[in-house]
Amino acid sequence: MAAEALIEFDKITKSYGRHAVIRGLDLTVCRGEFLTLLGASGSGKTTTLMMLAGFEEPTSGAIRMNGAPIEHLPPHRRGIGVVFQNYALFPHMTVAQNLAYPLRMRGMKRAGVEEEVRRAISMVRLDGMEDRKPAMLSGGQQQRVALARALIFKPELVLMDEPLGALDKNLREHMQFEIRELHRQLGVTVVYVTHDQSEALTMSDRVAVFHAGDIAQIAPPGDIYEKPSDAYVAGFVGENNLLSGSIEASPGNLTAVRLSSGTVVSVACPWSGSGPVTLAVRPEKMGLNQDAEGLANRISARVTELAYLGDQLRMLVDLGGGQIAMVKIAAFDKNRPQVGDTVDIGWNPEDGHLFASD
Repeated sequence: MAAEALIEFDKITKSYGRHAVIRGLDLTVCRGEFLTLLGASGSGKTTTLMMLAGFEEPTSGAIRMNGAPIEHLPPHRRGIGVVFQNYALFPHMTVAQNLAYPLRMRGMKRAGVEEEVRRAISMVRLDGMEDRKPAMLSGGQQQRVALARALIFKPELVLMDEPLGALDKNLREHMQFEIRELHRQLGVTVVYVTHDQSEALTMSDRVAVFHAGDIAQIAPPGDIYEKPSDAYVAGFVGENNLLSGSIEASPGNLTAVRLSSGTVVSVACPWSGSGPVTLAVRPEKMGLNQDAEGLANRISARVTELAYLGDQLRMLVDLGGGQIAMVKIAAFDKNRPQVGDTVDIGWNPEDGHLFASD
């Protein structure tokens, strides 16, 4: 990104004994952006956030904020707001007292504290709840208080560690948009940790996909989904059919790939070399029966499983050669097949991505 750098990780490593959790991490967080660290458990995303917050210290390397090293600064001297999954509110304090706490710790006068608390309560739409204690609030309301407390002292940077993980699905989705809207209004820089792929794609300016202690790919959400850098990202972000095959030929911009079933398909991706490859095709990119007509890649397959999900039908089909693919169709399709039926599936060459197989 061309924007000014706020945070820089420079060759950061973090080890516990002989176990390396972070391996030579280089990462720049731009001022004003919403960056999400996405990854499976143990990938290093939360450790990275904890090092930025000051709760963990790197084994080697430098972390800079506004160009100055902060890796040895204690958390309270970094001026960073933090929101945790468990809210971390003081149970004996009211909403207003919880919000006032970080301001009082910074020596703000009482009149100023009261004004900022009123503004923060209004910002997160908790008017009238100033005197309630956390136990009297719902999960979503407690999360709003935690968010307001992290923002009330106007930090340059706010860190969020799985902040919506304890909420139910509908409330979680609602809070995603609320947090994104607050980010737009305030212009604060946000580093957000989650293992939820849809959350990352919905909320972020950029997504950093963590794998084995390093970043596998960092890019805007659309590029992460549509242009994965490797088979790991393709398989981890969203649903993908990862099909095994080998290179047959690569004339011009089209590459011919022979799948394990013996079928040869084409991919709009020049490829040098030979050997085994993995072909990735999103389920929603695959056409079924009539929708497969006219598509360059067509395969006859047998339906092995159907799952009704309300707005869509997910179908598993056997391509032969021990390979199973998923196809998504509209649930209201009157011509939907049944388990055991033989169907035609197809996709365009530009809808496939090739990766070297390990």
